[in-house]
Amino acid sequence: METNGKNNLRAPLLRPSEDVAVNFTQGSPRNEKNTRKVMFRIRGIKCASCVVSIESAIGNMKGIESISVSPIQGQAVIRYRPEFINAKTIKEAIEDLHYEVDEFPEQEICVCLLRIKGMACTSCSESVERALLMVDGVKKAVVGLALEEAKIHFDPNVTDSDHLIEAIEDAGFGADLISSGDDLNKVHLKLEGLRSPEDAILIQSSLEATEGVNHVEIDPMGQKVTVAYDPDLTGPRSLIRCIEETGQGPNFFNARLHTPSRRRETERHQEIRAYKNLFLWSCLFSIPVLVFSMVLPMLSPIGDWLSYKLYNNLTTGIFLRWVLCTPVQFIIGWRFYIGSYHALKRGSSNMDVLVALGTNAAYFYSVYIVIKASTSRSFEGQDFFETSAMLISFILLGKYLEVMAKGKTSDALAKLTDLAPETAFLLNMNGDGNVISETEISTQLLQRNDVIKIVPGAKVPVDGIVIKGQSHVNESMITGEAKAIAKRPGDKVIGGTVNENGCILVKATHVGSDTALSQIVQLVEAAQLARAPVQKLADKISRFFVPTVVVAAFLTWLGWFIPGEAHLLPRSWIPKAMDGFELALQFGISVLVVACPCALGLATPTAVMVATGKGASQGVLIKGGNALEKAHKVKTVVFDKTGTLTVGKPAVVHTKIFTNMPLQEFCNWASAAEANSEHPLAKAVVGHAKKLHQLYGSYNDHTVEAKDFEVHPGAGVSANIGGKMVLVGNKRLMLAFQVPVSPEVQDYMSDAENLARTCVLVAVDGMICGAFAVSDPLKPEAGHVISFLNSMSISSIMVTGDNWATANVIARELGISTVFAETDPVGKAEKIKELQMKGLTVAMVGDGINDSPALVAADVGMAIGAGTDIAIEAADVVLMKSNLEDVITAIDLSRKTISRIKLNYMWALGYNILGMPVAAGVLFPFTGIRLPPWLAGACMAASSLSVVCSSLLLQSYKKPLHIQDVQGSDEYSSSV
Repeated sequence: METNGKNNLRAPLLRPSEDVAVNFTQGSPRNEKNTRKVMFRIRGIKCASCVVSIESAIGNMKGIESISVSPIQGQAVIRYRPEFINAKTIKEAIEDLHYEVDEFPEQEICVCLLRIKGMACTSCSESVERALLMVDGVKKAVVGLALEEAKIHFDPNVTDSDHLIEAIEDAGFGADLISSGDDLNKVHLKLEGLRSPEDAILIQSSLEATEGVNHVEIDPMGQKVTVAYDPDLTGPRSLIRCIEETGQGPNFFNARLHTPSRRRETERHQEIRAYKNLFLWSCLFSIPVLVFSMVLPMLSPIGDWLSYKLYNNLTTGIFLRWVLCTPVQFIIGWRFYIGSYHALKRGSSNMDVLVALGTNAAYFYSVYIVIKASTSRSFEGQDFFETSAMLISFILLGKYLEVMAKGKTSDALAKLTDLAPETAFLLNMNGDGNVISETEISTQLLQRNDVIKIVPGAKVPVDGIVIKGQSHVNESMITGEAKAIAKRPGDKVIGGTVNENGCILVKATHVGSDTALSQIVQLVEAAQLARAPVQKLADKISRFFVPTVVVAAFLTWLGWFIPGEAHLLPRSWIPKAMDGFELALQFGISVLVVACPCALGLATPTAVMVATGKGASQGVLIKGGNALEKAHKVKTVVFDKTGTLTVGKPAVVHTKIFTNMPLQEFCNWASAAEANSEHPLAKAVVGHAKKLHQLYGSYNDHTVEAKDFEVHPGAGVSANIGGKMVLVGNKRLMLAFQVPVSPEVQDYMSDAENLARTCVLVAVDGMICGAFAVSDPLKPEAGHVISFLNSMSISSIMVTGDNWATANVIARELGISTVFAETDPVGKAEKIKELQMKGLTVAMVGDGINDSPALVAADVGMAIGAGTDIAIEAADVVLMKSNLEDVITAIDLSRKTISRIKLNYMWALGYNILGMPVAAGVLFPFTGIRLPPWLAGACMAASSLSVVCSSLLLQSYKKPLHIQDVQGSDEYSSSV
């Protein structure tokens, strides 16, 4: 999860000569903070006068700091103030002087994240995307409907976040800035001692002059300051110290940490509360309308007063329904008018258009009834005020339930963000490493290289390295690994995990947005924002869905109205107190409001949100809907060997004793001789001896000193230990020292070689006492995973740079039939492409830098979490706990999610396909069943809710394969 140095990879090392060279750099943080530099290639410069004309014309423009034109190279270097002018304006000004300026390629692309308000369906998210892409300088825009966010890549020379927000607001939606590229590491501080605007300017200047500060935003009225900074150069406590040192004399400044409320949660609660209040107010008016129109008229004589005529044929019941329905239609239902206006203004249509059309048709026809009844003594007609009021009430109820359910789709992500503790114990240490003082501070104030104390039961606040103490740490909340992991000095710990039984001192290595926890959250948020290819189906349908529904509603009205007026319908079909027009109108309104484009739009993003969040909680990070969709098609999994199928480092897998020497004594001789060697095999022998001594409770850190230690390249080592000559190495070393190799030893060496193991012989005083068989052992779960993949009809292939003999032995042990050995990194990628040419969807599982080309080439790249940063960056899926069983989890979760998405589409499409004909009255002639408009509105609300609840069922996902990693003792055998 390391991110250091990533920004250095953005700019190419060499630029093509035919391109315009453009350098975009920030000035130094002290004196050039607000200037930018841009370089153009200009054609047509012929002499010095051309240079003077360009420099004088551009130099006089407001915001230009300096300009230098080279006639020989045909280039202009301009430094400018971005708040007054941008690179595009400068380019156009040079072109106005009749010179040709080539289009410049952007060397720096900024990214910002915006919260979008007011989106109801896929049509809305598409409208926002179109509005953003129409802004000059925007290169890419992705809008997530379920997440209600937009991620925009743009050229800072041309536009900025303010213009992007304006474009969204012009499209009829609200927008707030969540973060920009420099906002990943931010601290919010509350200021004390501000007495004038000059004090605020003084503090801002001091902070901007501090090395590592990227941006300062101060609010003098609220006495708050927000600082974006580089954690490699500074930190929150340094910034607080800078503010306090700025105050002199009577102007004493103080700063403390200020935690702003979580905007996303606050806005969601506000939205839920708003819909709840609208629904309750709507019910306050709608229920009496329903009672006055359908209940009381049937309860004679209780409801007879409703038939009392106020004026001509205008009765008390109609008048009261009109009065009660009007606030619902125009005050409570005003949001549907606003949504419809903005949708039609941008040339699209959405659910608001359907609701507005349906309710207006019912309301204004009812108003026509009121007018006719009040102006005629003989007119009789049926009003539909209850249809309008109840329709709006049921739709608001559906939106209220939908917003509450949508909030639960990101529960897993919310739990991740809450893992880090609020406080930590900071230690102040002297030069000798002794603790001077201990202070409890907020986790947000921790800086890189701080030393913190973590007591038993406490959470680890940030990523770091243990420098003192031993303990076991429960990392299940991050990696999904149920078993507590032993931690000793030198081991890494992850922020958010729980220290179980020992007190440890940890040196912070990653803080703020650089911690593994923050990286996971950012990765999951990006995945939830990315659009899955399966979403394209909903996007295509949404483009013509609403117009089609409007046409269908109009044809339904015509289909019932014309036969009714022509007296072709049996009179028994038309309910009492209704005529043919009114019956046709009810059918038309029902068709308008029963159709639900929202359910289609929510089918994919809600499922992807739940799945990626659930995967993260299980230790499987899936980078977006594209990876999630491709993984379910995988038919072949290609495994790297070293570090993926195997542990990745040599270990003793078998011990053989050829004399009557006790096993522990034998290991003592070997480890004492190998203690001074840096060879991987030597480390394996020493580590094996330590484990053995720990197992039998006789381990201590003190080993017998080896004298006359000598390394024999390609053979082994020799040493004098306690007056005895000890040799540890291969057969060549034994023969060089004239140590006899018995047939028993020869047979053991042959058996080891057949199993692709390295045999390390140990001789004491000229006699071989025993041997170690060393190899890179298989991971305990590897065999189970390969077998389970076969049961899923997924073939397994191993590709490795190791030799054929070792590769074949490993493959036989695991049951892998296809092996590619002695393959370089480019060759691995070529093998992937060959498999893809056969029509296979291929997943690649690897961990090292040499695997990154293959991870990119594969349809789905899966990186082992303990692998290199480059491999993790190149992969589509990251397996956090480095356990191969999560390969199965990733594929199975993908299959379950795609199945859930298809089920959601069946709900949404099936509902619309069945609901619209019923609403149009197809069943009415045969069964007398019809769908009143208010009931059609309730069905529409239920369809969206059913899709969201269907996606939420993914929260109950469980791994198909769960292997208990039992760490048993090594296989020892001793024979005399």
